[in-house]
Amino acid sequence: MDDDAARRAAIDDAVEQFLALVGAGEPDLLEGALVIARAADPAADVDAARAELDRLAAGVADLDGLVHRLYVEEGFHGDRDDYYDPRNSSLTEVLARRTGIPITLAVVCLEVGRRAGVALEPVGMPGHFLVHPVGSPLHLDPFSGELLDRDACVRRFREATGLGRDVPFDDALLAPIGSEAVLVRMLANLRGIHRSRGDLAELGWVLRMRLALPGVTAVEVAELAEIRGRRAAYREAADLLEEWAEALPRDAEPLRRHARQWRAHLN
Repeated sequence: MDDDAARRAAIDDAVEQFLALVGAGEPDLLEGALVIARAADPAADVDAARAELDRLAAGVADLDGLVHRLYVEEGFHGDRDDYYDPRNSSLTEVLARRTGIPITLAVVCLEVGRRAGVALEPVGMPGHFLVHPVGSPLHLDPFSGELLDRDACVRRFREATGLGRDVPFDDALLAPIGSEAVLVRMLANLRGIHRSRGDLAELGWVLRMRLALPGVTAVEVAELAEIRGRRAAYREAADLLEEWAEALPRDAEPLRRHARQWRAHLN
């Protein structure tokens, strides 16, 4: 087997592992993030990543200790130079480079907190992912390591989204979310990165994982079908569209129309 074939097989294995993980119910966040990292780089050392999280948590007793350990002693920080570097969306890379984006840095905080007995929960605020210390009025910005009050969270929201004061801030945006929603957002970030780069091979595995999670859109289905169709896998593209036409009745007609277009290539 040549290197390309071996890489494709390893990615397929990671996708299958991810599908099994999320298919069993509310998935373990760390395991989901590590499988994503392994799909991005089949050589990623996920066991070393787990060991590193254990090391980072050793001796941490409270929130202040966690923040000091990660952001002062260990130098974790947000990537302000190349925010859309795909490595920033890989947990193994973030642990190795101490650099990431809010959501992957949040996973580091959450997993170190879980090991140290510091209760934290993920908050999927639009534009800027946060971490909430359970029982506290404050939120942790995983990008900077700062603790934010509500007003500071609102400022982060407006800075990240570009929305002005004419758009009211709903406190529901600071509600905690589950592990499925975190994984959806991680994959959405990767989808945007690889789509903008035109990297269809990477986009393909991202979409295969994404379609296994809630909230799938017809656009995402059509994108994966397009990738298959470009590989001349016309039947696979059409079958995918028709399958999702049943699951997304509001979008059934355009999905079936696209399926017919791919099937026409078989004639």
